[in-house]
Amino acid sequence: MAFMKKKIESTELPEVLPVHVGFIMDGNGRWAKKRGLPRSLGHVEGGKNFKKIMQYCKDIGIKYASFYVFSTENWKRPKNEIDGILKIMREYLDEVQMHLGDGVRAIFLGDKNAYPEDIKNRMIKLEQDTAHHSRLTVLLACNYGGRDEIAHATREIAELVKSGKLNPEDITEQTIAEHLYTAGLPDVDLVIRPSGELRLSNYLIWQCAYAEYYFTDVLWPDFSPEELNKALIDYANRGRRFGGI
Repeated sequence: MAFMKKKIESTELPEVLPVHVGFIMDGNGRWAKKRGLPRSLGHVEGGKNFKKIMQYCKDIGIKYASFYVFSTENWKRPKNEIDGILKIMREYLDEVQMHLGDGVRAIFLGDKNAYPEDIKNRMIKLEQDTAHHSRLTVLLACNYGGRDEIAHATREIAELVKSGKLNPEDITEQTIAEHLYTAGLPDVDLVIRPSGELRLSNYLIWQCAYAEYYFTDVLWPDFSPEELNKALIDYANRGRRFGGI
C-alpha cells in the first residue's frame, strides 16, 4: 500500500508502509527503575505511550497494529505489579469505550477467561462495539503466548478430526491459520522491540514467520513517533523475498 511522503518531526516517512506492525512493549520497569520510581509507574507511562503510538499509526495510514500487552508468563510477576497492570487495563478499556467514533477496531488475542469478570466483559463489549470500524485494527495480545496459541489451535483441529469433520491428510498451513486468534487477519510485516532485548519472547511466532525484525535500545515509554519513523524507514530499505530470489 502506497502513501504520500509526509514529513514528521524532521524524518520523512517512506512511500510504502507495512500493512501490519507488531510492537513488543518492553522496558517499562527499567524506565521506572532508572528514575528511582516504582515499576507500576513505568507501566502507567508505557500505557500512555501505547495510546500515542496507536494514534500515530492511525494518522499515517498503518492498517493493523498489534501490541504485546500481557503474556501468559507475566502472571509470575509480583502481585502488586499485576494489580497495577490490571488497573491500567480497566482505565484504558473505559476510556476507549468513550471514544468509539475514531475508526479504530479492537481485537483481543489470548484467553480472556483468565481475567477478572469485569475486565473480560469490557473486552468482549469493546470488540463488539468496534467490529464495524476499519481505519485501524488494533490487536491487543492479553494473556497471550505464541506456543499456547498454537496448542489451542491444535486442540480445535483435533476435535474436528475426532468428530469426522476433517481428515488428517487435509490439514494444511491454512487450516492452522484459520484456528489461530488472528484468523482472517494479515501476518506481521514488521515487529518492533524496544529496550535492547533481541528476542521475540513467544510473540505471534506463527504470524511473524516472515516478519522483518527491528530492535532498539530505547525503552518503551520513550519510544516516540520519531523512533517509529526510523523503524519504518529501515523496513522500507530491506528486500522482502519470502523465500524467492
